[in-house]
Amino acid sequence: MKTYLTPVKEIERKWLIVDAQDKVLGRLASEIATRLRGKHKANYCTFIDVGDFVVVVNADKVRLTGKKWDDKVYRHHTGFMGGLKEKTAKVLLEQKPEELLRKAVRGMLPKNTLGRHQLKKLKVYAGTEHPHAAQQPEPLEL
Repeated sequence: MKTYLTPVKEIERKWLIVDAQDKVLGRLASEIATRLRGKHKANYCTFIDVGDFVVVVNADKVRLTGKKWDDKVYRHHTGFMGGLKEKTAKVLLEQKPEELLRKAVRGMLPKNTLGRHQLKKLKVYAGTEHPHAAQQPEPLEL
């Protein structure tokens, strides 16, 4: 018996909306990553993108536990000598609140072209407004 693979044209993708207000960052990011990958579906396949679109609002009201606001450091290198830049979670939330959640979800997706494709289906907004009302996103309670 052959294993059934859903053709790409027959994959049904829903639009989900998540309110991140007063949610813990890591727990929220792991659930979002599961939805983006499609692991909650019966036709899940490791090498095909069967996941849903996820719209996150109120990303600036997400919370961290413990002393992570000051201890958690995000680093990147500019490519120049001595170009290692560091930002704490508190600074990143003030400057780019969407990036805090996007980086958390990105770390939970595969590190290949499939993971980069799945990350494009994540739409994060700092406030309550979003431009995806035409897609009629369904609320997702976490």
